[in-house]
Amino acid sequence: MCTEKMDIESGTTDQIEIIYEDEFLVAINKEAGLLVHRSWLDKGETRFAMQLTRDAVGCHVFPVHRLDKPTSGVLLFAKSSAVARSLTEAFTERKVTKQYLAVVRGFVSEQGTVDYALSFKPDAIADKFANLDKPAQEAVTHWQSLAKIELPFAVSKKHPTSRYSLVRLTPETGRKHQLRRHMRHIFHHIVGDTSHGDIRHTRFFRNHYDCTRMLLHAQTLAFSHPVTGEPLLLTAGFDDQWMRILEEFSWLESTEHSSP
Repeated sequence: MCTEKMDIESGTTDQIEIIYEDEFLVAINKEAGLLVHRSWLDKGETRFAMQLTRDAVGCHVFPVHRLDKPTSGVLLFAKSSAVARSLTEAFTERKVTKQYLAVVRGFVSEQGTVDYALSFKPDAIADKFANLDKPAQEAVTHWQSLAKIELPFAVSKKHPTSRYSLVRLTPETGRKHQLRRHMRHIFHHIVGDTSHGDIRHTRFFRNHYDCTRMLLHAQTLAFSHPVTGEPLLLTAGFDDQWMRILEEFSWLESTEHSSP
């Protein structure tokens, strides 16, 4: 529950999309490019999901998980530290089911699992004092292919056409950049990923479809309410760039079957 009300300045046009709220929780549909909270990595940023959510609901909120800056979708906050601890434990104990949608290069097999431990990749500033000798951590991601398309464009010199897949990704673990690194590991890079992707396909989508974001979206979050025990399924809709790709490729119907 909200333990301390905040004074909210009226007249602001800086809004976020709230997809669920009660006296204990609030979930938003985080836009791509929005940081969850302040970070030394992006000193010039002035907008943060945590502060925007606080201002929208009128009380302090506590993050219980995170989404990478270029990832959109369901982002959950607690309205008290006690509820935040309970939710954090649920994430740690793998009692929360997260499902993402992604557009990746190539034709992906119908379904499969990436069980590939990930080494610690420090950020130059944020992880300045972190232990750099951490052993690789267990990381498991399940995938399911939802749709495929072959386009008559030679993005790579090796092939006269280019292939892409719409996939559902369900991570068991929550390692840093796990989905992005796992898809790179199996050579199906996520389109628009400037850190772990293939720049040729990112450039192609930008030039042909005006897509300037990474095509990774946290579509659903399923868990038991930490106070009432009620099962919750939170769903985040798509932004204009995602919708443009889904409609252009006739993939929109395929996304309707990607809930847990």
